[in-house]
Amino acid sequence: MNVRFRCNGRAVEVDVPPMSRLLDVLREELRLTGSKEGCGEGECGACTVRIDGEAVMSCLVPVCQVDGASIVTIEGLGASVVHPVQTAMLQHGGAQCGICTPGLCMSAAALLERNPHPSREEARVALAGNLCRCTGYQKVVDAVCASLAPEGS
Repeated sequence: MNVRFRCNGRAVEVDVPPMSRLLDVLREELRLTGSKEGCGEGECGACTVRIDGEAVMSCLVPVCQVDGASIVTIEGLGASVVHPVQTAMLQHGGAQCGICTPGLCMSAAALLERNPHPSREEARVALAGNLCRCTGYQKVVDAVCASLAPEGS
Protein backbone atom coordinates (compact mmCIF):
# COMPACT_ATOMS: atom_id res chain seq x y z
CA MET A 1 0.00 0.00 0.00
CA ASN A 2 1.20 3.48 -0.82
CA VAL A 3 0.85 5.66 2.32
CA ARG A 4 1.42 9.41 2.29
CA PHE A 5 1.80 11.53 5.39
CA ARG A 6 3.85 14.37 6.81
CA CYS A 7 6.63 13.39 9.16
CA ASN A 8 8.50 16.05 11.08
CA GLY A 9 7.23 18.66 8.65
CA ARG A 10 8.17 16.93 5.42
CA ALA A 11 5.99 15.00 3.00
CA VAL A 12 6.80 11.29 2.88
CA GLU A 13 5.48 8.39 0.89
CA VAL A 14 6.10 4.74 1.70
CA ASP A 15 5.05 1.58 -0.09
CA VAL A 16 4.56 -0.98 2.68
CA PRO A 17 2.01 -3.60 3.74
CA PRO A 18 -1.00 -1.69 5.16
CA MET A 19 -0.86 -3.40 8.55
CA SER A 20 2.83 -2.64 9.09
CA ARG A 21 3.29 -0.97 12.44
CA LEU A 22 4.00 2.74 12.27
CA LEU A 23 6.95 2.17 14.61
CA ASP A 24 8.56 -0.21 12.12
CA VAL A 25 7.95 2.14 9.19
CA LEU A 26 9.50 5.04 11.10
CA ARG A 27 12.55 3.04 12.15
CA GLU A 28 13.13 0.84 9.09
CA GLU A 29 11.81 2.82 6.13
CA LEU A 30 12.42 6.40 7.29
CA ARG A 31 15.46 5.63 9.49
CA LEU A 32 14.00 7.63 12.39
CA THR A 33 15.29 5.51 15.25
CA GLY A 34 14.53 7.83 18.17
CA SER A 35 11.25 6.07 18.89
CA LYS A 36 12.10 2.86 20.71
CA GLU A 37 10.38 -0.50 20.95
CA GLY A 38 10.22 -1.40 24.60
CA CYS A 39 7.37 -3.88 24.69
CA GLY A 40 5.60 -3.88 21.32
CA GLU A 41 2.26 -4.03 23.14
CA GLY A 42 1.46 -0.40 23.98
CA GLU A 43 2.37 -0.84 27.63
CA CYS A 44 5.63 1.10 27.99
CA GLY A 45 5.32 4.29 25.91
CA ALA A 46 8.90 4.18 24.56
CA CYS A 47 7.53 4.42 21.00
CA THR A 48 5.30 7.46 21.61
CA VAL A 49 4.96 9.88 18.71
CA ARG A 50 2.44 12.61 18.01
CA ILE A 51 -0.14 12.00 15.32
CA ASP A 52 -2.12 15.13 14.47
CA GLY A 53 -1.04 16.54 17.84
CA GLU A 54 -2.03 13.57 19.98
CA ALA A 55 0.51 11.41 21.82
CA VAL A 56 0.13 7.87 20.45
CA MET A 57 2.09 4.65 20.88
CA SER A 58 3.36 3.92 17.40
CA CYS A 59 3.71 0.17 18.02
CA LEU A 60 -0.10 -0.05 18.09
CA VAL A 61 -0.82 1.97 14.95
CA PRO A 62 -1.09 0.26 11.55
CA VAL A 63 0.52 2.55 8.99
CA CYS A 64 -2.66 2.53 6.89
CA GLN A 65 -4.26 4.66 9.62
CA VAL A 66 -1.82 7.54 9.18
CA ASP A 67 -2.46 8.20 5.49
CA GLY A 68 -2.82 11.98 5.27
CA ALA A 69 -1.83 12.54 8.89
CA SER A 70 0.88 14.71 10.38
CA ILE A 71 3.39 12.84 12.54
CA VAL A 72 6.07 14.26 14.82
CA THR A 73 8.76 12.00 16.22
CA ILE A 74 11.41 12.85 18.79
CA GLU A 75 13.69 13.81 15.89
CA GLY A 76 11.17 16.47 14.86
CA LEU A 77 10.34 17.72 18.35
CA GLY A 78 13.44 19.86 18.66
CA ALA A 79 14.46 19.98 15.03
CA SER A 80 14.85 23.75 14.64
CA VAL A 81 15.04 24.80 18.29
CA VAL A 82 15.53 22.44 21.21
CA HIS A 83 12.13 21.93 22.82
CA PRO A 84 11.94 23.22 26.41
CA VAL A 85 10.98 19.78 27.73
CA GLN A 86 14.18 18.33 26.25
CA THR A 87 16.27 21.02 27.96
CA ALA A 88 14.40 20.56 31.25
CA MET A 89 14.85 16.77 31.14
CA LEU A 90 18.61 17.30 31.01
CA GLN A 91 18.64 20.04 33.64
CA HIS A 92 16.50 18.07 36.11
CA GLY A 93 18.09 14.66 35.57
CA GLY A 94 14.96 13.21 33.96
CA ALA A 95 16.96 11.49 31.23
CA GLN A 96 19.01 8.56 32.41
CA CYS A 97 19.40 5.36 30.35
CA GLY A 98 17.52 6.94 27.42
CA ILE A 99 15.18 4.14 26.39
CA CYS A 100 12.03 5.83 27.69
CA THR A 101 13.18 9.43 27.23
CA PRO A 102 11.87 9.98 23.66
CA GLY A 103 8.41 8.74 24.61
CA LEU A 104 8.37 10.76 27.82
CA CYS A 105 9.36 13.90 25.90
CA MET A 106 6.66 13.32 23.28
CA SER A 107 3.95 12.80 25.93
CA ALA A 108 5.17 15.85 27.86
CA ALA A 109 5.21 18.02 24.72
CA ALA A 110 1.61 17.03 23.95
CA LEU A 111 0.61 18.00 27.51
CA LEU A 112 2.46 21.32 27.32
CA GLU A 113 0.72 22.21 24.08
CA ARG A 114 -2.67 21.71 25.76
CA ASN A 115 -1.61 23.13 29.12
CA PRO A 116 1.58 25.22 29.26
CA HIS A 117 1.53 25.31 33.09
CA PRO A 118 0.57 21.81 34.27
CA SER A 119 0.31 20.87 37.91
CA ARG A 120 2.37 17.96 39.19
CA GLU A 121 -0.76 15.79 39.15
CA GLU A 122 -1.58 16.77 35.55
CA ALA A 123 1.99 15.92 34.55
CA ARG A 124 1.74 12.52 36.26
CA VAL A 125 -1.54 11.75 34.49
CA ALA A 126 -0.13 12.79 31.09
CA LEU A 127 2.92 10.55 31.61
CA ALA A 128 0.98 7.58 32.99
CA GLY A 129 1.43 5.56 29.78
CA ASN A 130 5.22 5.89 29.87
CA LEU A 131 7.23 3.45 31.95
CA CYS A 132 10.70 4.26 33.27
CA ARG A 133 12.90 1.98 35.36
CA CYS A 134 15.63 4.50 36.13
CA THR A 135 14.24 7.79 37.41
CA GLY A 136 11.39 7.01 39.77
CA TYR A 137 9.49 9.70 37.79
CA GLN A 138 10.10 12.51 40.32
CA LYS A 139 12.79 14.14 38.17
CA VAL A 140 10.70 13.66 35.03
CA VAL A 141 7.71 15.40 36.64
CA ASP A 142 10.06 18.16 37.86
CA ALA A 143 11.25 18.62 34.28
CA VAL A 144 7.75 18.74 32.80
CA CYS A 145 6.55 21.26 35.37
CA ALA A 146 9.65 23.42 34.78
CA SER A 147 9.00 23.46 31.02
CA LEU A 148 6.88 25.92 29.14
CA ALA A 149 5.41 25.18 25.74
CA PRO A 150 7.33 27.07 23.06
CA GLU A 151 5.51 29.67 21.02
CA GLY A 152 3.78 28.13 18.02
CA SER A 153 4.33 24.50 19.11
